[in-house]
Amino acid sequence: MTDAGRALARSNAALTNLAKAAVPPLLFGLRLWASVCLALYVAFWLELDNPFWAGTTAAIMCQPHLGASLRKGWYRMIGTLIGAVAIVVLSALFPQARAPFLLGLALWAAVCALVSTLLHNFAAYSAALSGYTAVIVASDDLGATGGPDADAVFLLAVYRASEICIGIVSAGVVLAGTDFGSAQRRLAGLFAALSAEIAGRFTGMLALAGPEMPETQPARRELTRRVSALDPVIDEALGESSQIRYHSPVLQMAVDGLFAAVCGWRAAAVLLAWLPDEEARTEADAVLRNIPQELRSAERGVPEEWTADPARVRDTCDVAERTLAVLPAATPPLRLIADQTAKILAGLSAALNGLALLAAAPVRRFPHRQGVQLRVPDWLPSLVNAGRAFVAIGTVELFWIMTEWPNGAFAITFTAIVALLLGPLAERAYAATMSFTYGIVFATVFTAIIAFAVLPGLETFEAFSLAIGLYLIPVGALLVARPSSFFRAMVLAFGPLLGATNVQSYDPQQFYNVALSIFAGSGAAALSFLLLPPLSPAFRTRRLLALSLRDLRRLATGHIPWTLEDWESHINGRLVALPDAAEPLQFSQLLVAQFVGTEIIRLRPIAFSLGLGSDLGAALEALARGNTAIAAIHLARLDDRLAPVVGPEASLALWGRSSILAISQAINQHAAYFDAGEPG
Repeated sequence: MTDAGRALARSNAALTNLAKAAVPPLLFGLRLWASVCLALYVAFWLELDNPFWAGTTAAIMCQPHLGASLRKGWYRMIGTLIGAVAIVVLSALFPQARAPFLLGLALWAAVCALVSTLLHNFAAYSAALSGYTAVIVASDDLGATGGPDADAVFLLAVYRASEICIGIVSAGVVLAGTDFGSAQRRLAGLFAALSAEIAGRFTGMLALAGPEMPETQPARRELTRRVSALDPVIDEALGESSQIRYHSPVLQMAVDGLFAAVCGWRAAAVLLAWLPDEEARTEADAVLRNIPQELRSAERGVPEEWTADPARVRDTCDVAERTLAVLPAATPPLRLIADQTAKILAGLSAALNGLALLAAAPVRRFPHRQGVQLRVPDWLPSLVNAGRAFVAIGTVELFWIMTEWPNGAFAITFTAIVALLLGPLAERAYAATMSFTYGIVFATVFTAIIAFAVLPGLETFEAFSLAIGLYLIPVGALLVARPSSFFRAMVLAFGPLLGATNVQSYDPQQFYNVALSIFAGSGAAALSFLLLPPLSPAFRTRRLLALSLRDLRRLATGHIPWTLEDWESHINGRLVALPDAAEPLQFSQLLVAQFVGTEIIRLRPIAFSLGLGSDLGAALEALARGNTAIAAIHLARLDDRLAPVVGPEASLALWGRSSILAISQAINQHAAYFDAGEPG
């Protein structure tokens, strides 16, 4: 082939790849446009007061994936209903009383900001929506002076809720008719890949135990991050399928199982690195012989049978787990490695059970856990977010009262929208808010061109739809191609700026007053993030470690009767909340805290059944006081008392000695953390 031919082939390949990359964003832009047009058409037909809220809601509802849109729509309906009821109650409590009403409105928004930071994904969005839906209704009710009209607020709430629901349904209809959903398939692929990688890397470590054993800490850390990132995809899958939604605890236990597998892997890796090379090789071989070959083959990638028949592989893990749980062991190290390997297999079994649910295979039920648990890693970030929202909204309310700005209510609305929606982003909130504000500026320019240069010459709804498509289709495509708050603002602000009604008016002064109020509201929210910044990642990390150590000490003294499942779930919530900027050592400390707590829960009934509860109590009391040196001495004495146990209780004593070995190694390796008052 000549040079010209090769150049032509490269150009054709580049154009083909460009066309393939452009198709998904363009399709989303078309869906966005169709959703907004359908919502506006229905709202026009019903002759609602502010049909642009229906179009704006439809635009907000549109997500690149079907499951995300449907899930978001469901939670948006819940949030809209709660917010509408809240504003009706608030107006009834303070009729014609401006100051208490505005104070109550700011407090309600603060409560919603707190809840939205505690929750995750679309549940958090629903809480934020409850706050700014109340503000949206209030902005119509307050008028220019800020005096609430209790008689009118109920109808206003019904109208706004109706417009929002029209937007939700319109977006859902368009997306359901043009997108068949892929979240279930993507989540299944993630579960299979994570499970196979954990199994493959762990068995590979066992095979190389001794002088050639690889360092696995970076791999474990990266895997934990990937497990933490499953939450949004799970939410999308729940939105696509009622069957999966009904069995949502299975998916939560699958995530917990992956966390447990990584934790067990850490304990086995630390012990093998501590043992002499020959002993490590012997103990690892004894365990490896009891792991089925198909689990070891995962080291070379995701085996086909894992996705084709996950239930069978899950059952294989269960059999291997039971075998290792009763594996004859003559030494505490072998007992510990076997137990941690069994823990890994149990975690993989839970993950494969989640994969079986996604693959429509038989699912093992977990009757002891009846719902998804709310995990609160730390209350302080939520309280800070709530306080900031209260101050920002209250300040704009005060400014409105002092200046008597006719569009002040709209500025309050966008202050609430931006502060509540972007507050949970923590350290990224200020940058996202500034990007959002810049997006409003660009949206104002392009909307003005459409409103005053294009629309006045058009008379039919079809022509109107084509005109707004000139804006919505490219902006929607850019939002998918380059996701950012900038393009999200251009989508969200378009409807309120255009202010489409049945009888369209083209008043430049009104347009720019609305634009100024939207810009001022967003700017006020940005200023609040600058003056009252979220907690830094380093500070949040230190607090999560300190809270986990405090809980571990309470567990050690018996002040909190944690079950094994509750303790692991509690610390898993903190693992998910750990900022990406956390150092590897801090990440390891949190995993070790979970591991030590797990071993304490397992060791306590063994010690009491053998009449050694006081010996264990002395060790745990020293650990609770932050004195690991004394705790290690007491643990060594307890091990000495368990070593000569023979007869029927010998196996129980060996399990106890393996837990003592695990705890001793952990507190010795991370003594600075366990001895600290304020761990860092």
